[in-house]
Amino acid sequence: MTATSELDDSFHVFDTTLRDGAQREGINLTVADKLAIARHLDDFGVGFIEGGWPGANPRDTEFFARARQEIDFKHAQLVAFGSTRRAGATAAEDHQVRALLESGAEVITLVAKSHDRHVELALRTTLDENLAMVADTVSHLKAQGRRVFVDCEHFFDGYRANPEYAKSVVRTASEAGADVVVLCDTNGGMLPAQIQAVVATVLADTGARLGIHAQDDTGCAVANTLAAVDAGATHVQCTANGYGERVGNANLFPVVAALELKYGKKVLPEGRLRETTRISHAIAEVVNLTPSTHQPYVGVSAFAHKAGLHASAIKVDPDLYQHIDPELVGNTMRMLVSDMAGRASIELKGKELGIDLGGDRELVGRVVERVKERELAGYTYEAADASFELLLRAEVERRPLKYFEVESWRAITEDRPDGSHANEATVKLWAKGERIVATAEGNGPVNALDRSLRVALEKIYPELAKLDLVDYKVRILEGVHGTQSTTRVLISTSDGTGEWATVGVAENVIAASWQALEDAYTYGLLRAGVAPAE
Repeated sequence: MTATSELDDSFHVFDTTLRDGAQREGINLTVADKLAIARHLDDFGVGFIEGGWPGANPRDTEFFARARQEIDFKHAQLVAFGSTRRAGATAAEDHQVRALLESGAEVITLVAKSHDRHVELALRTTLDENLAMVADTVSHLKAQGRRVFVDCEHFFDGYRANPEYAKSVVRTASEAGADVVVLCDTNGGMLPAQIQAVVATVLADTGARLGIHAQDDTGCAVANTLAAVDAGATHVQCTANGYGERVGNANLFPVVAALELKYGKKVLPEGRLRETTRISHAIAEVVNLTPSTHQPYVGVSAFAHKAGLHASAIKVDPDLYQHIDPELVGNTMRMLVSDMAGRASIELKGKELGIDLGGDRELVGRVVERVKERELAGYTYEAADASFELLLRAEVERRPLKYFEVESWRAITEDRPDGSHANEATVKLWAKGERIVATAEGNGPVNALDRSLRVALEKIYPELAKLDLVDYKVRILEGVHGTQSTTRVLISTSDGTGEWATVGVAENVIAASWQALEDAYTYGLLRAGVAPAE
């Protein structure tokens, strides 16, 4: 179904995650994946979603057929991608041009050669025939009522080799009726000043409406895209999270955020910019790639502050160390607690966790010293907020938060003559005045400990049944006594609605894991609203 955008046609945000982004190594999208991503992108509010190359493979052909039936586009128009007709034929008889029309897409992007050497070596035709292929294909599709964008492949390399021919491709496409002619940095080798100069010249010499498609091989794709906008481009092609071939494409989210927040351009429907972080992470889940924690605007570390100096300034005014309000893109400011933390960091972190430290300088000082002492021993609280909250509450209450008291635990790993292994753990603890002994087997000693702890506690605390260990990381810290070393374990746990991380440190991985498990269960009960033991 065709979308009706509340935005005018003066500036285009064009997403090509489903086509160009899907060329990233490690991404293999099913039709269901492509449909899910298309829904997310439409929800975000992009104007155009390039869905793939119908006729080139069965998956893309099926995608267009299903998208027409299954997606009620609210903001975006679906775009089919293909190439100009074959040399020596006509567009009307070219089977892949026919497939573009049969896709049902009202907008079509054609890739055209604009580098003279590519025309002669890849297409194996003449420069004049290439221009005829562009003109014939564009005019044929326009005559069929389609809107046409033309991607000039390898444009900037072609412009450097033969600027007049590269411009003639742009001029030919525009005069044949192309709505936008997109200049593509296909090899990703350009720099912002070069992009800006070439786009400005081509715009002045051809009068065509220009767009930009930038690969990220120099790490400049976002900057190159914005440089093209500075030079007069009014159509930007991007991919979600910068997915794409080799090192990727211009990242949709920082490009859009910069256009809206830095340039003052209205490129998304009202209120959609606040969905930036959610959409970024949702698409990462679909493609099964972990979201980059340090991605601009949407990464969990994008507005995370660690140094005590920063925290002191942020306590006065958050804008002193942040270029935007994180809420504008659906993100949040985070205070990281580490041995670099000062009083302001602890006070802000307490406020973030909902713990009022009441301006108690002695208490805050005590927490600062406790954190520094623990981090010296190998603990880290930057990625273990739950363990830090338990530490903070223990200092506030002057006693640890306890739901159970451990008497002892042990884990046994047995190697058998047949090559099999057995892992068994026993936990002895007290909970609500009752002594409990529980034994369980697992697929490893840590898993056996986890299971034995569950067996011991779930009857008394049924809330623990919802908990699920979702990640487990081990890091060996520097050696201290010959071959001995300190081990740090980080465990991530979920209750189905949220996730938290806990840390343990010891001279062996099992003891460190036990500490992290204890904290994980304790924090899970705290989250569930269970009152601690007296």
